[in-house]
Amino acid sequence: MAVQSEGTGLVFGREEKVSIALRIAKVITGFIVRKPLGAAGGFIILVMIVMAVAAPLITFHDPLLWSMREKMVPPSLDHWLGTDNYGRDFWTRIVEGAKVSLIVGFGAVAFGSVTGGLTGVVSAFYGGRVDNIIQRFMDAVLSIPTLILALAIMASLGQSITNVIIAIGISGIPGASRVVRSQALSVKQSEYALAAQSIGATDMRIMMQHILPQCIAPWLIVASARLGTSIIAEASLSFLGLGVPPPAPSWGGMLSGPARNYYAIAPWMAIWPGLAISLAVYAFNLFGDALRDVLDPRLRGA
Repeated sequence: MAVQSEGTGLVFGREEKVSIALRIAKVITGFIVRKPLGAAGGFIILVMIVMAVAAPLITFHDPLLWSMREKMVPPSLDHWLGTDNYGRDFWTRIVEGAKVSLIVGFGAVAFGSVTGGLTGVVSAFYGGRVDNIIQRFMDAVLSIPTLILALAIMASLGQSITNVIIAIGISGIPGASRVVRSQALSVKQSEYALAAQSIGATDMRIMMQHILPQCIAPWLIVASARLGTSIIAEASLSFLGLGVPPPAPSWGGMLSGPARNYYAIAPWMAIWPGLAISLAVYAFNLFGDALRDVLDPRLRGA
């Protein structure tokens, strides 16, 4: 049984904790059985997160330290994935690059999806002129290719991880806004939303407590699908020299610059960053598709 703590919260007893753990395990097991590819993608994402968090424990070299004596050393026991044209350990840089990709990916998705979701709810709730103004602005942003828009923003703001998050996040606002708006338009006419309006509830209360919670499922689908796109966009910006500023490790940055002159004699310099980008994007796409199938009522029984 749950017992009241000395404060205001509840402390779960041992039986409740076991019950919650069993329910979580059942949900995870069911997801693995129903969506094995999505579970594989989730496992790769989990490995990336563990690598990023445990980087000081699983790396043995400074990712920024040059060593011309060990320039372009092939994979060995001392350098598991070899070294680059400056003698920097590739395993360490790949692990540190995972941290950069996760920060940019989740940060850009959080910024773009939250901003887009809120504007979508406001647009649907007020309608009329407000809806027209917001949606025409979204049309203008959608008319610009994602990478071109991100390049223009980075050229204006300068190179930094924060600016990369902003640049990629802005390009994701219209998609989230459109999806959440379509859901909010139907929820706006529901009985509980109309009832709250009839008793004098404020617009903010209706949007936050009655409309927005009903838009969480499609919002999560859009956000999960956007993660892979954000990572590939960050790699593209870094490859073009307008992403994460050097010498910070970035998977896209490892494929650009003078490194391209050494691919013939040191192929691992192209293989490992390219493989890391491919696995990350593939994993997020698999997990996003599986999450969509689970959360979307129209696909739940398929």
